[in-house]
Amino acid sequence: MADDLVAIDSAELERRIAEVRERMRPIEQQLTSLRGERDVLLTERRRRDRLTQREARADLKSAMREGKFPTIAELVAGSAAGALDDYAFNLKTGGEVRLGYPGARAQSLTFTDGVQAAQAADLAAAARLYEKGWELGSPGRPGVRVHFPGTRQERLVGADEVFARTRTSEPP
Repeated sequence: MADDLVAIDSAELERRIAEVRERMRPIEQQLTSLRGERDVLLTERRRRDRLTQREARADLKSAMREGKFPTIAELVAGSAAGALDDYAFNLKTGGEVRLGYPGARAQSLTFTDGVQAAQAADLAAAARLYEKGWELGSPGRPGVRVHFPGTRQERLVGADEVFARTRTSEPP
C-alpha cells in the first residue's frame, strides 16, 4: 500500500483522506456515545461504593461505641500473646490505621517507664512491658503512634482512641 501511495497525485491523496474521515465520523460519534454511557455507569458504581463505605464506617463506629471492640490499652492489658498484624486498628472516627512509624516493615507499640522507651513488636512483649508498669508512649508523650496505611501521615493519639478488631472479623 505504501508503494501505491507514492504513485498517486496530491489531489487523489486529499480525496482519500476526506473519504476515510467521512467513514470515521459515525464511528467516532458512536464511540463518544459509548464513552458517555460508560462514564454514567462508572459514576453510579463509585456512588454505590462510597455509600457502602460510609455505611460500613458508621456500623464500625457504632460497634466501637457499644464496646464490641477493645481499645489498644484493653488489648495490651488483657492479652498474653499474639501478633499485632492479627488485628486491624481503627481510630474512634472509624479510619483504619497501622501502629508505629510509617514505612516500618512491621507494626509496633512504644512503651515508656518515664525515662526510657522500648518497642514492642507483638502483644507478648507489650504485655510484659505493661506488667512491669510501663505505659504506652514515649517519655513525656503518652499515647499510641499511628499512621494511615499508604501514607507518611502519622499521629500520636490516646490509647483510648484506637480500637482493635481481629482481621478475620469483618467490620460490622
